[in-house]
Amino acid sequence: MAMLKMQRVYVYALLKYCKDILEALQRRGVVEIENLEMEDSVFYKDDSSSSFQDKYQRTSSIAKEANEILSRYVPRKKGLLSSFKGREQLTRSQYDELVGESQDILQVAYEIIAAQKNIDSCIAEKIKYQSQLDTIQPWLNLDVPMNFSGTATTKAFIGKFPGMKTSTEIVSGLAELIPEIEGVDVEIVSADNNQTCVFVLSSRADADAVSDALRRLGFEYPAYISPVVPMEREREIKKHLSNRDDRIKKATQQIESRADYAEKLNFLEDYYIMKAECYAAYGDIATSRHTFVMTGYVPEPDAQSLKDYLETNFDAEVELEEATNDDAPVKLKNNKFAEPTESVLATYSYPDHHEADPTSIMAIFYYLFFGMMFSDAGYGIVMSLACAICLLKFKGMEAGLKKSLKMFFWCGVTTTFWGLLFGSFFGDAVTVISNTFFHSPPPNIPGLVTPIWFNPVDEPMRMLMFSFLLGIIHLFTGLAIQAYNCIRYQKNFLAVIYDVISWYLLVGGGILALLTMDMMQNIAGFTLPPVFGTVGGIMAAVGAVIILIFSGRESKNPIIRLAKGAYGLYGTTGYLSDILSYSRLLALGLATGVIATVFNKIGSMMGDGIIGVIAFTVIFIIGHGVNIGINALGAYVHTNRLQFVEFFGKFYTGGGKEFKPFKINTKHYTVKEDN
Repeated sequence: MAMLKMQRVYVYALLKYCKDILEALQRRGVVEIENLEMEDSVFYKDDSSSSFQDKYQRTSSIAKEANEILSRYVPRKKGLLSSFKGREQLTRSQYDELVGESQDILQVAYEIIAAQKNIDSCIAEKIKYQSQLDTIQPWLNLDVPMNFSGTATTKAFIGKFPGMKTSTEIVSGLAELIPEIEGVDVEIVSADNNQTCVFVLSSRADADAVSDALRRLGFEYPAYISPVVPMEREREIKKHLSNRDDRIKKATQQIESRADYAEKLNFLEDYYIMKAECYAAYGDIATSRHTFVMTGYVPEPDAQSLKDYLETNFDAEVELEEATNDDAPVKLKNNKFAEPTESVLATYSYPDHHEADPTSIMAIFYYLFFGMMFSDAGYGIVMSLACAICLLKFKGMEAGLKKSLKMFFWCGVTTTFWGLLFGSFFGDAVTVISNTFFHSPPPNIPGLVTPIWFNPVDEPMRMLMFSFLLGIIHLFTGLAIQAYNCIRYQKNFLAVIYDVISWYLLVGGGILALLTMDMMQNIAGFTLPPVFGTVGGIMAAVGAVIILIFSGRESKNPIIRLAKGAYGLYGTTGYLSDILSYSRLLALGLATGVIATVFNKIGSMMGDGIIGVIAFTVIFIIGHGVNIGINALGAYVHTNRLQFVEFFGKFYTGGGKEFKPFKINTKHYTVKEDN
């Protein structure tokens, strides 16, 4: 339960070392660089950084595009769990070696992109030529070019009619429209149900009348007109298509021959992203003609080693000073048990420097509540084993994913714990399997067959009261942290009485008084002696008076102060609502167990034969797989809600600025800084 102290760092060095220092800081990833504004005639901001940044981002995009093209021609096999592997780590010597090859790799990227453009161009041309080929197919019997217009004394019409027609029908149609004209020759080139291609010849003197008559009969010119005899054009087009196929094959082979550059292109994409981010950081520093100044924040444990490194390797001058709490970013530091839940806290908000980091305490309740909602030992074992295998197998996975898997590992452990207490192991799988397939009751195995504590399905009220008890402890723990914040960070001891102890008295006293009522015998199974009701009533009254008088203490006007105090008392309903919210521990726990039992019952309906065994196995795997997915998601969502709404609402302000160091934000590789 801690936040690392931050140190403010100032770096002064020669400008010639600026690029090397930025790259070194990027690899170390321990400094958050702050934008330095200096009103000085000597130091200034270099505006050229944005143009370099754009240039390197474009170059990175070229490498990415080339790699995407390469992956289409040379597919790379990825395992189902490949996303867990994380980025590959390079040593500094490997990094320097690949940097030395960067221009050669970039040239290969250009070649791959050029080859793909050649392929795309050839494909587009093939589509065009294929369209022409399809168009002239009906005209292959024509022995003149399609743009043939006739001789000195004749006029030729080359076109088509919709549907299938005969030469007699066409001649008859022309005779009806232009009876005065004779000597029109009609030749059918080809015909099918869709169109009839014709060659019509008339005298030039009658050309206009024949043209008008043909148009009225539905005649139209073809979309593509071959400048040569169609059969000759067909040979030309096929030659063009063959040529384009050869060019596509050659370009494809050129791309495929670069298959061994896939990883290097990945590096190039990352390398230029790194350079672009370096120039983005360069825009935050102040430079003169020969020197530069940089400032930022570094966690205290890393400060001295960073100072020594920069001063030794770059002849820089480094100053360290304690950062002020109001400006410094927040970096959390917790033990291995609590650290995985830092991502949950970050989802809500980081703490500021005037309150405690609640991660360690939150982690205890988080794992506890998740386990109660999931509450099946079999499911917990599956979850923990799956997370443990991934964590052991994939050492280089990303930090965020690693934290999530560790968190679900511990959630699986507590799920197993509660499942054994409640006697749920894949529901009642042991009992069902024993009765169905072995025709005998199962041995009395505590935790697997019978509950070590009790079965919530059989005793839901007992589970409900236990859920409320945990909820009250959770809420009161939140109030305790609020008291700690008041004492440790705000130095306001009276606020502990006004804002914490008052609610302990009011809510705690109300609970004591409630437990003395007769109705609690039916609900909780017990009642407290009447004296506890008296004590609880006095406690609640004292707490209510304190809240009424001091809840609005910031107001000087007594009437407004009392009004605010009365409104503060209205918060009692909020506590009642919060406590009732913990009934979800019962609801989700019952849902998991009941659904598991239902799937077991369905699976056993086919009897104990071979078909029954197969059916039970299939239903068992699918049914419990679905149940794990749905109820694990439900447990995750509702556990978060209990932290964010009920718990944090009692003490947590948040609003801290996350520590975001200047580091390698790449996709494929990360670089290990040599010691």
